[in-house]
Amino acid sequence: MHGVTITEVHARQVFSGRGHPAIEATVVTENGAKGTVQCTAGLSIGTHEIAFAYDGGTAWRGKGVMRAVENVNNIIAPTIIGMDATKQTIVDNTILNLGGSDAKLRLGGNAVAAVSAAVLKAGAEALGIPLYQHIGGSRAVTLPCAAYGCISGSNRYSSGEKAGSKPTYSFVAYDFPSFSEASYALWEVFSDWEMYMIKKYGLRSQEPSPDYTCSGFFSIPHGLIENDYVLMDHITEIICKYGYEGKMGIQIDMAADCYYNQETMTYQGLFDSVERSRDEQIEHIVRLTKEYPFVIMEDPLHENDFEGHAILVDKTGIQIVGDDLFTTNTERVEHGASMGAGNTVLLKVNQIGSITESLEMIQLAYENGYGIMPCSSRGENLDICDYSVGINAGTIRETSLGTPGSRFLEIEKELGSRARYAGKQGLKGKKFRD
Repeated sequence: MHGVTITEVHARQVFSGRGHPAIEATVVTENGAKGTVQCTAGLSIGTHEIAFAYDGGTAWRGKGVMRAVENVNNIIAPTIIGMDATKQTIVDNTILNLGGSDAKLRLGGNAVAAVSAAVLKAGAEALGIPLYQHIGGSRAVTLPCAAYGCISGSNRYSSGEKAGSKPTYSFVAYDFPSFSEASYALWEVFSDWEMYMIKKYGLRSQEPSPDYTCSGFFSIPHGLIENDYVLMDHITEIICKYGYEGKMGIQIDMAADCYYNQETMTYQGLFDSVERSRDEQIEHIVRLTKEYPFVIMEDPLHENDFEGHAILVDKTGIQIVGDDLFTTNTERVEHGASMGAGNTVLLKVNQIGSITESLEMIQLAYENGYGIMPCSSRGENLDICDYSVGINAGTIRETSLGTPGSRFLEIEKELGSRARYAGKQGLKGKKFRD
């Protein structure tokens, strides 16, 4: 096809909203189409994720990515220039086999992921079609359940050395006729929540970062609250205040590994200062789902506890998402599916590397009845909206107000009468099938 040949590929190190550098890759085609993508590490990183290429040393506290940049500019670029940007699988497989099957380890997962996603965007622009259509064709018509973050916090109860901003809580608007109506309901409850947090604690929500669309969170400093149940109570009260019982619920990313003590095999400092065994953690989570309107729980247990995640699917009846559990990895998803561990995979392309590998994992998940929940925490920006619609995802991590919310509204308008809101059917779990 005329004009879709890749003519230019280059990368550079840029600032990210994560506090450390990101790699940014740009791919240009013969007809002037351009795809630019950033790739950065997250706050909660599973041990099974593909390794990034970092510079080490003292500069940028070892997190510089000039080595990855050089790998793109000097190795990947000369190889894929001249290839067809619309042939994603061919381009990706060429990169993944550069110098042998261990190319990702040598080049860096961040270098591979950034270029792969940039090729995808350039291909869509070269064809003159939206990114979601380039991904999913005419079947890409579903907008996910609208969600928006309300709470984050670091080390709230003197535990969880890797806690970062976890756990996080979000509102999920699932039983509404359209994305636009669901996002308005989100705006109502979040506006009320914002006023409460300012009045009660003198806190203001985090400023949106231009390359991180999951904004809106209020960060809870250490010692400000006695336990998380205070937060759960008020989130529930606001949902009920607006008459959204059964239409809106709570999502939580526990990132339980951050609170797991390998030596004692206990969870410490999650929800409160109590130390819990694995069985006590499971019982406690089940109790929470009965007392509060939780609809989605992410990484509620240790990243290798497949059996425990299967137990929670059965006992809670809600959507149990694996991030550190699955790391967008086909082999881990396949193993989890054989046990019924979790029922949804969190999608982070740069956990595995290329777009092609991610799409292969998504297909496997769908074949096993699992859902996919895209997440924009790794530099995807507004592209995560198109990814979500492109794969007809039922749910998404936050990302439904502000600039990304506007992108979803734009897609909804473009699709017109073909637009479908995932709604309650977008949630996994037997509770939503009754």
